Amino acid sequence: MNHRFHLKFEQLERATEHLLASAEALGPDAAKAPAPGKWSATQVVHHLLFIESNIVKYVEKKVHAAEQLPKVGLFTRLRAQLVRLLLRLPGVKFKAPRGVATLTDSGEVPSLPELRHSWEALRRQLERLLNEFPSRLHNRAIFPHPRSGRITIGQVMEFLLDHLLHHQQQLDRITKALKAGPSTLVKS
Repeated sequence: MNHRFHLKFEQLERATEHLLASAEALGPDAAKAPAPGKWSATQVVHHLLFIESNIVKYVEKKVHAAEQLPKVGLFTRLRAQLVRLLLRLPGVKFKAPRGVATLTDSGEVPSLPELRHSWEALRRQLERLLNEFPSRLHNRAIFPHPRSGRITIGQVMEFLLDHLLHHQQQLDRITKALKAGPSTLVKS
């Protein structure tokens, strides 16, 4: 695995473990929404797993169509940096792409132990993908991010980490609201 990918992968692993531990610390309240129309901690974890799973599947498919992948231009790199910055700012909200929020809002979310198990398996799949990722494709547009445009595998790793950290802030707000009681409203 490329050294930069390895560092990002390790950061992603640590951040994921922290997020899962935060959700699990809520015990049975992990499945409880802090307010009507808001996500529970379990729904946040489900959302993150769903996104990462779809990205890994897409990238695996695109690696086989390598000759058709364009290089990433300066404008896309700048947009990706802007999205990274916005994801890191506290209180900045994004509307989830169509279909993503609907799935999570449906209420049919597995338990945290099931989500942890699925995420561990997915993470091994991502690790294999990164280990086998051809160096000739490092600068190729491998994934169509809805806001950044077509991004490289390195930018995919940065997005996965930033997205997870963005939702860690949400999980922290959920935890605070649940501990404060039912009258506290939480922004998702």
